[in-house]
Amino acid sequence: MFSRFKKPEAGPSSGSAAPANTARPAAVPAAKPGAGVRPTAAPVRPAAEVVAADKEKKRKDRLGELKQELHKRLLDNLNLAAIEQASEANLKAEIAAISAEALEEMAVVLSKDDRVTLNQELYDEVMGLGPLEPLLKDESVNDILVNGPNRIFVERNGKLTLTDITFKDERHLLRIIDKIVSAVGRRVDESNPYCDARLADGSRFNCMVPPVAVDGSLVSIRKFKKEKLGIPDLVRFGAFTEEMGLYLQAAVSCRLNIIVSGGTGSGKTTTLNALSSFIDNTERVLTIEDTAELQLQQVHVGRMESRPANVEGKGAVTQRDCLRNALRMRPDRIIVGETRGEEVIDMLQAMNTGHDGSMTTIHANSARDGISRLENMVAMAGIEMPLKAVRSQIASAVNLIVQASRLQDGSRRMVSITEITGMEGEVISMQEVFRYERLGVEPNGKIIGRFNATGVRSHYSDRFRQWGYDLPASIYEPIN
Repeated sequence: MFSRFKKPEAGPSSGSAAPANTARPAAVPAAKPGAGVRPTAAPVRPAAEVVAADKEKKRKDRLGELKQELHKRLLDNLNLAAIEQASEANLKAEIAAISAEALEEMAVVLSKDDRVTLNQELYDEVMGLGPLEPLLKDESVNDILVNGPNRIFVERNGKLTLTDITFKDERHLLRIIDKIVSAVGRRVDESNPYCDARLADGSRFNCMVPPVAVDGSLVSIRKFKKEKLGIPDLVRFGAFTEEMGLYLQAAVSCRLNIIVSGGTGSGKTTTLNALSSFIDNTERVLTIEDTAELQLQQVHVGRMESRPANVEGKGAVTQRDCLRNALRMRPDRIIVGETRGEEVIDMLQAMNTGHDGSMTTIHANSARDGISRLENMVAMAGIEMPLKAVRSQIASAVNLIVQASRLQDGSRRMVSITEITGMEGEVISMQEVFRYERLGVEPNGKIIGRFNATGVRSHYSDRFRQWGYDLPASIYEPIN
């Protein structure tokens, strides 16, 4: 069956594993009444539940041992050069045929469901990322976090949970890591114990292996969302209100320079994607990222991605290199995925020299902290400028700071929209236009709150009106 995927047979198969031991454990003698056993406050699990859990564990261990043995046989029998051209259906059929033959030789009988599960896991091992493959296909999972071979966490709706998925051992995990990094021309070992890469679907991958990772290899995968969330979607999810959406539409369309600020996992990139939907199709947009995640829908978009140095320490292309080159490519707007270093100098220069409407994200806890971060990044770039000159540069370059946050209940909210209005002496003056007010917490831990205007009229109202966006004064009126 599908013999074109098989290697030429060199002789009869010699390896066969003994069937897994299925003998029942010896019965534990019952304790005699009054034998001095102390009562415990911990709840006692029903005997039937303990037996069922023990049976399920044995079943999984048995399938794990079989999968390891069958995977070796697949590597021995499959023509790896030919399967790259095979269709998924043909390859699955071939794997099913080889595993059925091997199970018959090993005198192992499996139920239909176990056989289907085993064949799917074998296919994932050969063509995918092994135990991680089901999590990558699960649309409800946002992040996959691996702490060693036996602890795999996922994030759903902003909450981390431990899964029952495991790797066989550390070698199994290292093999999957090597499979990922080798596909993008990288390698991970003791001399280079960490790597940042991108999966085939665009998901962001980061790993760190021993000896730097003490208790086993660490892996984090930020999944790539196939569907792009627009402003209406975020309003429906409660990230902000329609009034705030109208204000942001005017801000982007009128080419204000915008910074999206927030912590890790707060939704900065999602917000930046949503804001970019207001950019007109007639404009030329260039994006610069460390890992390409932005999903702009405009017609005229040029995407750039930085590149780390190779094994010899050469060939690195930084975000600053991309940004400098982008200035020579006649962009109307420049969007930097995340500003975190010396590229901030070129970003501020671009915002100040005719590239109005540029956008970027930074890590900060508030709008005021975001300004401090910009000042620190300018200092780290080695540019010796008086603090007042740096602040003046920032005040003239940045118009708006949108603060995103992930709350304790896992929900993501746009907690503040703040305008930069200029300088007062040596201090950058700012005014908050919208904010999220926390009112309490429900018994289930859900945050109760509301979005509210501060009552301050936008500093850019005249500019909005000149561009044809005459926002009603009611959107700036606070709720009492």
